[in-house]
Amino acid sequence: MDPDKLLLIGKITRPHGIRGEVRVSAYVDQQLHLQPGSRVIVDAPDRQPVEYRIETARSHKNGLLIGFTEVGDRSSAEAVSGASLFMPRSALPPAEPDTWYWCDLIGLAVYETNGGFLGRVESMIETGSNDVFVVRQGENERLIPAIEQVVREIDLEHGKMIVDLPEGL
Repeated sequence: MDPDKLLLIGKITRPHGIRGEVRVSAYVDQQLHLQPGSRVIVDAPDRQPVEYRIETARSHKNGLLIGFTEVGDRSSAEAVSGASLFMPRSALPPAEPDTWYWCDLIGLAVYETNGGFLGRVESMIETGSNDVFVVRQGENERLIPAIEQVVREIDLEHGKMIVDLPEGL
């Protein structure tokens, strides 16, 4: 898979129910991109990547429940657990100025303004007021608010983010 042409848009976390639905942690706006009829590349462990068609999609707790046309029972859903979901970059509109797709931010190295390395963006959490970056370095995890006063620079070309952490964070 060419990472310049495909974007990581989510991850299947586990099966849900007996009819083949799966729980998905989405890295893109689920209402906009993960809708019935959309096609995604499912890259499951120990299997070749395969294109699936989304049959059903609905919000569930902090994620999404998706039913694929090609997955009709719990056993099939278990087989794709842990799979990464990709979509062609061409299927997504360009990001607005000073906005980024979550999938482009996952993996960025995070540094303080003084140059100290904090870790890498592991995931993001959508909250009511602002998104939060989950930054991990080994066993250490930090939650960093995705707000202008904290995030000073995002440099996708060099794979890094500069943050100015408030005291106590």
